[in-house]
Amino acid sequence: MVNPSIRIGGLFSNTGVTAAGECSTMRGAQFAIHQINAAGGVNGRPLELILRNPDSTPALFAMHVESLIREENLRFFFGCYTSAARKAVLPVVERYNALLLYPVYYEGFEYSRNIIYTGATPNHNAVPLGNYMFDHFGSRVLMIGSEYVYPYETNRLMSDLLYERGGSKLGEYYLPLKNARAEDFARLMVKARELQPSFIFSTVVGETMAHLYQAYADAGLDPAVMPIASVTTSETDIQQMGVHLGTGHISAATYFQSIDTPLNRQCIAQYREMFGQHQVTDRCWEAAYFQVHLLAKAIARAGSTEVEEVLQTMLGLEYDAPQGRVRIDEHNHHTYLHSRIGRANAEGQFDILYESQNALKPGPYAVAPDFSGWSSQTGRRP
Repeated sequence: MVNPSIRIGGLFSNTGVTAAGECSTMRGAQFAIHQINAAGGVNGRPLELILRNPDSTPALFAMHVESLIREENLRFFFGCYTSAARKAVLPVVERYNALLLYPVYYEGFEYSRNIIYTGATPNHNAVPLGNYMFDHFGSRVLMIGSEYVYPYETNRLMSDLLYERGGSKLGEYYLPLKNARAEDFARLMVKARELQPSFIFSTVVGETMAHLYQAYADAGLDPAVMPIASVTTSETDIQQMGVHLGTGHISAATYFQSIDTPLNRQCIAQYREMFGQHQVTDRCWEAAYFQVHLLAKAIARAGSTEVEEVLQTMLGLEYDAPQGRVRIDEHNHHTYLHSRIGRANAEGQFDILYESQNALKPGPYAVAPDFSGWSSQTGRRP
């Protein structure tokens, strides 16, 4: 007799403005499930991913979660992409005592006992990126973001960092997440050419990101002098927009595909065997990948699929992820993660410029910037 599967909901949009990033994240989860099942499953039971397409629409994320809970009796979920989607799902998982594992970087200032946050908090990406950019390019900054909560809050933090360093904010602009036009970005690049900031700080998300980088190139700006520095631009985004548009620009992330370790190289090789040699990996792919392994490990140790028992086992759990060893913080449900800064190269990958020596404790509630655990000198790559 075949053991019954452990069924888990997957909330990944394959249509809409964030489809490219969400599909990459979905493949990370699918790849981890394939590995776990190939090794015998969890206590002899295979994992089964029940997918729904929320069309990059927050209300549909909430609708699908409630439907899967009430009609399919699911209690564990992977996914959500934007903070708006996560915030729509949060009251649903709390109401039904379900558990969402959220794999995307976000602005912090949130806690739910029904969410495990495996993406970066600002001390993993925005803070070290600001420190690096101020030291290497200067502190006259033009900020451009998508119009929703994550860019607003991240720019607020970057503004605090900037003022601490005696810098100048030359402007802060937001464009719609879904229908920002190429000409809107072109107008902002005219401003950039006039103002000559030290760098452009981007929190633009989704398919309109290509408009920003295209407008930058069309304006004749030089990333060696005035780069776009971003906490959102990934290998997947660069592949989508065209490698030539990303080259020379800078990003902060917990994970880059270019991490040169045996574990990461092996993981990428196996992933490409399953999904194709053209596939790239990125920070959210990696978080989705390791959170599946963490959940499987927690279920195995708990010997149960009851949310309360699994959650208690998961807190404090560690895993050797492609980025390095990670750990779930038992106090705030966020994750100890590594911090890296990279410059996009002509192959669409990132040359790693700086990295933290160890995984950094998550700082989702930091009101003041905290550089503890970050060393720009000892963390430097040759």
